[in-house]
Amino acid sequence: MFCKNCGVKMNDNAAVCVSCGVAKGTGNNFCFNCGSKVDPSVAVCMNCGAPINGSVSAPNAKSKMAAGLLGIFLGAFGVHNFYLGYTGRAVAQLLISVLSCGTLAVVSEIWGLIEGIMILCGNINTDGQGNPLGE
Repeated sequence: MFCKNCGVKMNDNAAVCVSCGVAKGTGNNFCFNCGSKVDPSVAVCMNCGAPINGSVSAPNAKSKMAAGLLGIFLGAFGVHNFYLGYTGRAVAQLLISVLSCGTLAVVSEIWGLIEGIMILCGNINTDGQGNPLGE
């Protein structure tokens, strides 16, 4: 993976570029897949065909539909937040439901239902690492 801002090779697990300090996935000057200089107005990299600026879903993008439906139907257990990589929120929802022996599960379910609707409406549009959600 390459920094989209400066084009320097990045560690796949890095949250920020060590060269320029921007967050992973931020910028539109270079291809994240091959590091080639790109025109920000194009849909795909002319060198490798990778999507530019979210015009086409990245190959590892989490599904917006899956995340939204998980939130609506399994929100009491935080499954949608585990899926998106928001583990802190997910653990909180799971613990509220489990440690209360289900008596407070309705609180977590309402929380999950609201987040599921927000995901499907586009108000939540990135995963836990800041990557845009795919269709």
